Amino acid sequence: MAKIAVVGVGAMGGVYAGLLADAGHEVWAVDVWQDHVDAIKSKGLRVEGASGDRTVTSVHATTSLADAGTCDLYIIATKADGVGPAAQAIKPLAGPQSVVLTIQNGLGAAERIEQYMPLDNVLLGVAEGFGASIKGPGHIHHNAMKRIRIGECSGGMTDRLQAVEKIWQEAGFNVQAYADIEQLIWEKFVCNVTFSAPCTTFNKTIGEVMADPASWHIAMNCGREAYACGKAKGVNFTFDDVDAYITDFGSKMPDARPSMLLDHLNKKRCEIDAINGMVPVVGKELGIPTPYNDVVSGAVRAREDAF
Repeated sequence: MAKIAVVGVGAMGGVYAGLLADAGHEVWAVDVWQDHVDAIKSKGLRVEGASGDRTVTSVHATTSLADAGTCDLYIIATKADGVGPAAQAIKPLAGPQSVVLTIQNGLGAAERIEQYMPLDNVLLGVAEGFGASIKGPGHIHHNAMKRIRIGECSGGMTDRLQAVEKIWQEAGFNVQAYADIEQLIWEKFVCNVTFSAPCTTFNKTIGEVMADPASWHIAMNCGREAYACGKAKGVNFTFDDVDAYITDFGSKMPDARPSMLLDHLNKKRCEIDAINGMVPVVGKELGIPTPYNDVVSGAVRAREDAF
């Protein structure tokens, strides 16, 4: 049994906390939403959907990570802007063998963590195909749980990486450890960039963007810019035809709305700075023009300013 703290118990973090606790681990669910924490304390954490329907009463819920103390594994499941503060809170509590795993959309998670702690004990993760949402305080729903991929920040296959992989697998997750997680992060990033800000800007599903020539032209060029940045950084992509890769990805989920669009429909700020907004940052470092991502990032930020 491992002692695990899940920092950020929203839609995705709630699925992680519920299933890991149900598998017998000591799980601390840490979140700033007081009503959510109170509901978990009084009634347990309900997780329903692709993994079944269960209410887990063994979860320790709190608004303060200090209550959890030193853990074997800290899972950062916040939005991108919460990664740094989570790392800052973890730093004084973590022991020499504690492992930090951050599962994020976009780029920059490692850099945000490194502001507060060394990356020696940090793993990076990429999740896909969950479609999770919060139904109410203490109640999480997920449509699927396709896969989570994890890897060492510095690359390679280690004993601790495989140990973390086993913890997740035994809790019912399809988790795979990879020696080159950077490759997988970038491959998902290219697809996120293609659809996140364009779908949000035009208020369209993935299929609607792909069906509209003007929207699709903009979206595809957003993805191409991200791919060009990755190639320039030496990312070992598993494909050469970025257009075909993106088209295949999008065609499998035509009715989906990216989380960025869902955030805007709920009048919530999104992760634009870690997704489309990160492409111009990387492009500037590499001398690569990124006009499409410049424009859609500006459009999304303008929508947020109107909330």
